[in-house]
Amino acid sequence: MELTAGQVAVVTGAASGIGLAMARRFAAEGLRVVLADVEEEPLRAAADELTADGARVLARTVDVGVREEVAALADAVYDAFGAVHLLCNNAGVGSGAEGRMWEHEPNDWAWAFAVNVWGVFHGIQCFVPRMLAGGGPGHVVNTSSTDGGVAPLPTASVYAVTKAAVVTMTESLYAHLKAEAAPIGASVLFPGPHMLRTGLWESHRNRPARYAKSRPRRTPYRSLVQWEAAMKEAGQEVAFTPVEDVAAQVVDGVRADRFWLLPPAAHTDAQIRARTASMLGRTAPDYLEHFILDPDD
Repeated sequence: MELTAGQVAVVTGAASGIGLAMARRFAAEGLRVVLADVEEEPLRAAADELTADGARVLARTVDVGVREEVAALADAVYDAFGAVHLLCNNAGVGSGAEGRMWEHEPNDWAWAFAVNVWGVFHGIQCFVPRMLAGGGPGHVVNTSSTDGGVAPLPTASVYAVTKAAVVTMTESLYAHLKAEAAPIGASVLFPGPHMLRTGLWESHRNRPARYAKSRPRRTPYRSLVQWEAAMKEAGQEVAFTPVEDVAAQVVDGVRADRFWLLPPAAHTDAQIRARTASMLGRTAPDYLEHFILDPDD
């Protein structure tokens, strides 16, 4: 798909991090940009910034875990612009879970699935039929993670499970679009190849009351700054990928009609090979043992 001035891009989780970086890049390419996010003030600031730079912007506060809100977003977008060419289902949260999997609170799973899995499906169901009806070229990008999308990090099992689901959902979407001979492509995004400075670490700030924890955490939430400091104290330097690089990967991948938006990295490639070898050999997933099995998710 060619990205050309005047096309319409919808980005969820667009007020910060990867979503905002994508929105900025799409605007720089001349696209009209729809920003959707659950945080009203950062969303307004992002919209004001892009508008000041000359972009045509539509911003809506949306909880992607609520289908009615995503459907209302789609109505607003088509009322304003009449079409959607690029849909980026990017909104995501951590779970805030602690302990082993059998100790997790059900609401940790419910919230993470509502946003990370149902949010992607809601985007597909509310936008793709209209994109198909439009008859023109389009593309859907769903944000996954190497954590779960490639192999799970046992210290973040809830998140990993949701991101594995996004991969399978996008594979299925790709197959269904091909079966329809639709001019719409699909990609699954694995941001990286290194760590990213995003608000994912502070996801709890937006946790809805309906998914509230039933008991206090044993330990305080740890910010990215605190985690990075702890890693440095342990003698481990952490590499970061600028979110702008991720946005560039998305643009390049959409133009190339590339399904796997997975930047090459020795560590990730080793994980893929180890997991594949385990599956083909019908052996236990011993490739997970190099992870530190910290009981905090």
